Amino acid sequence: MALSLLALSAFLLLGIDLEEGSVFPAAAAPEGVEITYGSAIKLMHERTKFRLHSHEVPYGSGSGQQSVTGFPNVDDSNSYWIVRPVLDSSAKQGDVIQSGTTIRLQHMRTRRWLHSHLHASPISGNLEVSCFGGENESDTGDFWWLEIEGSGKTWRQDQRVRLRHVDTGGFLHSHDKKYSRIAGGQQEVCGVRDKRPDNVWLAAEGVYLPVSGSK
Repeated sequence: MALSLLALSAFLLLGIDLEEGSVFPAAAAPEGVEITYGSAIKLMHERTKFRLHSHEVPYGSGSGQQSVTGFPNVDDSNSYWIVRPVLDSSAKQGDVIQSGTTIRLQHMRTRRWLHSHLHASPISGNLEVSCFGGENESDTGDFWWLEIEGSGKTWRQDQRVRLRHVDTGGFLHSHDKKYSRIAGGQQEVCGVRDKRPDNVWLAAEGVYLPVSGSK
């Protein structure tokens, strides 16, 4: 019931037409459901199981932009991200996403974009990952290249993926280093330029839009 209410709330917020096809809350989704543009998903860090998360709390150092962390609880609405195409793309809602595609992730609650740059991250001193911009404000600092691990060609819920930041070359990364004050218990999310086991993420809970008929 909670998942159904959550799915409905997300679709009301996003203005998506429910008559276009079935939607799949993650717990009820067929195994390996394809992730499409417009889906609102949570990204789970494979090793620690924390979810990629943001909230209207700015970093106290670096850029001072909205902070991005890893969050331990599954049921927090600040961990939803809408999968969007880049600015000059012809892709549309419901299209599947191929490995090697450049995408954007929009934080559902604040409407800002997952972003990175050369500022140092607060704990480890790696590349800072933040949320920046808004509905009509986005740039290449919001562009992430999707790399699917293994032989898969399109992004599916059960696949291990890496996200590499286009401007800096940093992989979206997290680890056991945790904040003690403004985001107590949450772990640092940052960018690192080398490929490591801690760069791997999986799509977890979410509202998955059906594949469009033009697939």
